[in-house]
Amino acid sequence: MNIKNCDLCPRLCKIDRRKTVGFCGAGETLRVAKAMIHSWEEPCIVGKSGAGAVFFSYCSLRCSYCQNFEISENGKGKEITTERLAEIFLDLQNKGAATLDLVTPTHFLPQIIKALVIAKNAGFIIPVVYNSSGYEREEIIEEISPNIDVFMPDFKYFSEEIAKKYSKAKDYPKFAKSAIKAMYKAKGKFEIKGGVMTRGVLIRHLVLPKLRKDSMQILKWLYENFGDDIYLSLMSQYTPTANAPEELQRRLTTFEYESAVDFALSLGFKNAYIQEKAAANEEFIPAFDGGGV
Repeated sequence: MNIKNCDLCPRLCKIDRRKTVGFCGAGETLRVAKAMIHSWEEPCIVGKSGAGAVFFSYCSLRCSYCQNFEISENGKGKEITTERLAEIFLDLQNKGAATLDLVTPTHFLPQIIKALVIAKNAGFIIPVVYNSSGYEREEIIEEISPNIDVFMPDFKYFSEEIAKKYSKAKDYPKFAKSAIKAMYKAKGKFEIKGGVMTRGVLIRHLVLPKLRKDSMQILKWLYENFGDDIYLSLMSQYTPTANAPEELQRRLTTFEYESAVDFALSLGFKNAYIQEKAAANEEFIPAFDGGGV
């Protein structure tokens, strides 16, 4: 795991990020868009006081409908040192964060792991949540798992064609499946204490317009492989952005979302979060103004 011959994500750019950038756009230096107490994540991540969310700039995917495109694609954020990142982790804990929520961290993993070691040596103890796109290498998940308490990946697509069309990653389904299996192998059945997940895997899936059947394939695969040992977050919050393709320039219908929910229940899911349609609102997208960085 290094940035000198970058192998952090399935793109395997194998470039020296001290000299140039790969597909994700990230170089050698950490870039963070915002650090905040975040109350809009899943209940077991925010607890009673909120999650300590750190939003990293850039991303290894290119989702054409991304709500956070100004940081994921445009790289908006502030450059900081590893030592400063450790200070941010401790500051969020001191502000009462229930968990540390690392948002899109894959391309900065070597620096993040170093910052976690520094912070833990200075008294950092809250659960660490790895909040990612799901586009991960199994080997990297295995390497970082001792430093992570909760894995919270997306599982975006079951179809290679859809993955290629909307995220420029035809191999996304293959890598998401292997990564999620590695996450579960590392953490096992989830554990919740005092309303906060302290160990385990929470899978997010955002239902997209016209793609409810792909959602159903994902749900079926998850239940067949993990049953109720994982937590499911089935999201209805899709909000069209100006850069989204024409067919995604609308919100999810009640039928599309409720059919996915009904299918999940029919499979046997009991540990699942279901969203209200009110969650599909731009007000829930943080202002990436560098606050807390």
